[in-house]
Amino acid sequence: MSIRLYVGNLPKEEIDRQELQAVFAEAGSNISTKVIKDRKTGKCRGFGFVTVQNDEQADEIIGKFNGFVFKDSALKIEKALPRTKGQSDEEGAPQQQPATVSSIPKPNINNNNAGGSGEGKRRNKKSRRPSGGGNTQTYSSNNDAVQPDPRWASALEELKQRLAAQTTNP
Repeated sequence: MSIRLYVGNLPKEEIDRQELQAVFAEAGSNISTKVIKDRKTGKCRGFGFVTVQNDEQADEIIGKFNGFVFKDSALKIEKALPRTKGQSDEEGAPQQQPATVSSIPKPNINNNNAGGSGEGKRRNKKSRRPSGGGNTQTYSSNNDAVQPDPRWASALEELKQRLAAQTTNP
């Protein structure tokens, strides 16, 4: 079974897969590499993938090359998450970035404007609110809230403490 490794922090210049292959050549000959490039410019998007044969070889490469300096950039190597359906290598950045809540609305891609009237058709959707009619109050505990990415939880906690210290000290 082959294992994909995410290689991050690649320099954003023109890099061939042969150059990346040469970096990992001493780890074995049955390693394949892929550099993710921008479609328009042809330059590296800053990450790539290395595919190895087994878990032991993957762990060896992570231990040996994580932090390895390649063209003045320290590489970040970790096991890649599985691809999501309908997403090719070029479309996805490293799929391990923490989820963020964005306040910027996304454009509606499925615009049903066949008539050209300028207004999209509205669908009749059922309300997701409880239909009790009375005063309904909902309280959310911390367990229901969005939890931070565990890789950044300690840094987030430290920032919260610093912010609390700033607001208490005038």
